[in-house]
Amino acid sequence: MLLAVAPVLAHHSFAAEYDPNGSIALKGVVTKLEWPNPHIYCYIDVKEENGNIVNWAVEGYPPNTLRRTGVTREMFKPGDEIAVTGWKARDGSKRVASREVTFADGKKAFTGPPAQ
Repeated sequence: MLLAVAPVLAHHSFAAEYDPNGSIALKGVVTKLEWPNPHIYCYIDVKEENGNIVNWAVEGYPPNTLRRTGVTREMFKPGDEIAVTGWKARDGSKRVASREVTFADGKKAFTGPPAQ
């Protein structure tokens, strides 16, 4: 019975985790990609104004949604620089719910919904 509720626990509400008024724009270098359901995570190293490098977790749509819109895991290459717009995590952690990603070649992709 516990296994039946596990998938429900994995999914979360945007409003519970992210601030719809906390928009953010980041530019960083891809370090890692996780492509599981229910959401992908791309990790990027972002250089802060003080020179420190901070690793951000960028959450996106589920893999099937991204594939249907032409976004593939091969587009997130470690070492490539990407720009991300989205919303900051409510808990202050270095996580963002992405809305749009701009890749190194200038191609843009919607990777998450508008703020809810």
